[in-house]
Amino acid sequence: MNISLYSISVWVLPLVIAITFHEAAHGFVAHRLGDNTAWQLGRVTFNPLKHIDPFGTLLLPAVLLMAHSPFLFGYAKPVPVNFRNLKHPKLDMVWVALAGPVTNIILATAAALAFHALPLVPANAAQWTADNLKNAFLINIVLAIFNMMPIPPLDGGRVAVGLLPRPLAIPLARLEPYGMLILIGLLILLPMLGARLGLNLDVISMILRALTGYVIQALLLVTGNT
Repeated sequence: MNISLYSISVWVLPLVIAITFHEAAHGFVAHRLGDNTAWQLGRVTFNPLKHIDPFGTLLLPAVLLMAHSPFLFGYAKPVPVNFRNLKHPKLDMVWVALAGPVTNIILATAAALAFHALPLVPANAAQWTADNLKNAFLINIVLAIFNMMPIPPLDGGRVAVGLLPRPLAIPLARLEPYGMLILIGLLILLPMLGARLGLNLDVISMILRALTGYVIQALLLVTGNT
């Protein structure tokens, strides 16, 4: 695979910013709602080195990219939150979980709005800036949509646990240790099995791509980029 330094420069920067702000947002909201765990561990920071997971942030996406996976995903080091310290644990867990995806949507909106300022960028840097903004727009939307899947430990799973009645929330919460295995099964193994059987079992990726497309169109409309 021929990956140029230019390609790396316009993908890595927006990816690192998206992940860093996503994780810092979790820690910041948890701190505001009564839990200082992440704050005391130095995780409420925009220093990307505090959030990057060597396997989940770097190796896993690279392997999926080289394997031509139908949907790329990865993860950062989870920000530690002690939900018992929150003022209203069940409800506040929802706000803490939503903080990451909401931050990504805000960043995507900012990137789309910044396109209007491209005429002010020097000509020799305009293309590089445009590619960074385009990738920041896409990465942040994909990160937000992916993380809202209702499977713990993804943010959507924690939102579901916080909103569902106790009889449904408890069994869903118990899936958290197996969440990444479930995701790998749904996004990679199931489509591979379907390909061998001559069936299209890539349903989750199709849903994620459709939702991503709707959000992209909505934000482009809102920011005047249509």
